[in-house]
Amino acid sequence: QVHLVESGGGLVHTGGSLSLSCASPGTISTLYSMGWYRGNERELVAEVTYDDRTTYGDAVKGRFTIARNSTKNTVYLEMKNLKPEDTAVYYCKAGTVYWGKGTLVTVSS
Repeated sequence: QVHLVESGGGLVHTGGSLSLSCASPGTISTLYSMGWYRGNERELVAEVTYDDRTTYGDAVKGRFTIARNSTKNTVYLEMKNLKPEDTAVYYCKAGTVYWGKGTLVTVSS
């Protein structure tokens, strides 16, 4: 059974930074892509493949960075210059069907 554990959400002011992490120790294949999505519509934030190719949503390009530690089956999201419109629940995804429960990011204006 795949178990994704997200952490790092919280409240930050506009222009601030936050880091998210998602761990799935020993439960998923290292060949899976992993990524972050947000909101009810699960908008793409960023994704990284098993061979470290990255894709970013247009809204976050240049501000967010995704990285992966394949040995630990962990994916990180560094978010800088946060804006109020970044406020959302951020969900970790592994492969095509596995989702975390989400972590809330709130950016105050």
